[in-house]
Amino acid sequence: MNRSRLFYAIIKAARPWSLLAGVLLYALGGGMANYLGSPIDWPVYWLGQGAVTALQLSSYFLHEYFDLIGQPPQRRRPAAPLDGAAPGEAPPDDQPPADPRADQAAFIQLAATTLTVGAVLTVLLLANGALTPSAMLFLSISFVMALVYAVPPLRLIYSGYGELLQAILLANFFPALSFLLQTSELHRLLALMTFPLTFLFLSATLARSLRTYLDDLRRDRLSMLARLGWERGMKLHNVLILLAYFLLGVSVLLGLPWRLAFPAFLSLPVGLFQIWQIAGIANGAKPRWTLLSLTAMSTVAFTAYFMNLALWTE
Repeated sequence: MNRSRLFYAIIKAARPWSLLAGVLLYALGGGMANYLGSPIDWPVYWLGQGAVTALQLSSYFLHEYFDLIGQPPQRRRPAAPLDGAAPGEAPPDDQPPADPRADQAAFIQLAATTLTVGAVLTVLLLANGALTPSAMLFLSISFVMALVYAVPPLRLIYSGYGELLQAILLANFFPALSFLLQTSELHRLLALMTFPLTFLFLSATLARSLRTYLDDLRRDRLSMLARLGWERGMKLHNVLILLAYFLLGVSVLLGLPWRLAFPAFLSLPVGLFQIWQIAGIANGAKPRWTLLSLTAMSTVAFTAYFMNLALWTE
């Protein structure tokens, strides 16, 4: 087994940008509790953060494991890009074929490890008295969502709805769980601040899936973009970004303090730049995939970061 190749595959499967988003979005819940005057129980906070990260990793590793089942040994080729992008070069003919069975064993072991870590952290939360019935309910639903995203028979990742499920899990359930671990009850501030982030996260996922759109079609992988078609998907992407900032404005009218909403609007130029890039690709411009991916991730990360800054510095 080529260890460097497997290491790269594990890092890629772990989706570092999604893990970072999970950290920032989980922090929102603790920040809201801090803003509302609840003292932060830091051991409970970090146990909860560890539990949701373990949940994410378990879902991603299980997804990779089931992707590899039944896949014959083959020389791996890079995903084909959209028209206008330079295709990757095929590996040399003398490169030994990759055996997916070795990867399967690695990913199922990693998934078992992260599930075990998550279970231990959950027990520690119970021992600390942090898992009230409402917190337990949100944690249980999050666990089910993570499983149905990756594991047959539902395996929503290839249903066209997997991206929506992930957006709701990270942008809505993780902040709510973090908040419940500190306060034991929900607050309308959660909805006012997290629903715009749901749309931004979903738009970022659509933008990043453009690069593998043709490859997904060839492999019969029904992503949201594949279900919509690239034209409608691009239009939806732009609408989602504009809708996110519109919802922030509506949230202010519904009672969200301006000192919490204003920092989130600081990421608007990045979001508009993201729309400009998508519009250019739709009009035939050469895609700059790395720049588009960084912009999409930055829109979510900057918005969540500025929100956290406002909440934690109050």
